[in-house]
Amino acid sequence: MQTEFIISTRGPGLYEFTRDVCNWLNSVQADGLLTLFVRHTSCSLVIQENADPEVQTDMNAFFQRLVPPSNHPSMSYLRHTYEGPDDMPAHIKAALLPVSLTVPVANGRPVLGTWQGIYVFEHRSQPHTRKVAAHFA
Repeated sequence: MQTEFIISTRGPGLYEFTRDVCNWLNSVQADGLLTLFVRHTSCSLVIQENADPEVQTDMNAFFQRLVPPSNHPSMSYLRHTYEGPDDMPAHIKAALLPVSLTVPVANGRPVLGTWQGIYVFEHRSQPHTRKVAAHFA
């Protein structure tokens, strides 16, 4: 079984789509493995806490500080800058973080911890429409 999730982002941050995944898998009622793959080079996929929104805020702040925009003095070595100061740093963040996830599924439900959610981690400043390919077997 395959599908595609469309996630609209409004700038840097984590965008949860666990409920969309659960709704899709609910029709399966089977055991297996779910593979998710984001089809972009400037965002990532992560499983992260979904109880306290400060976790998502802090994650975003950490990666903004770890890899600042290309117009920051510490990033003056970057050459790929024609798509804006957030583009090459977004590629670096996507190289540091996963772009695919594998999640076990039991009886049509992802086997996630109590406070875990599935997120697209947007690294670009402008809004984007992100596509996440899903495969269940």
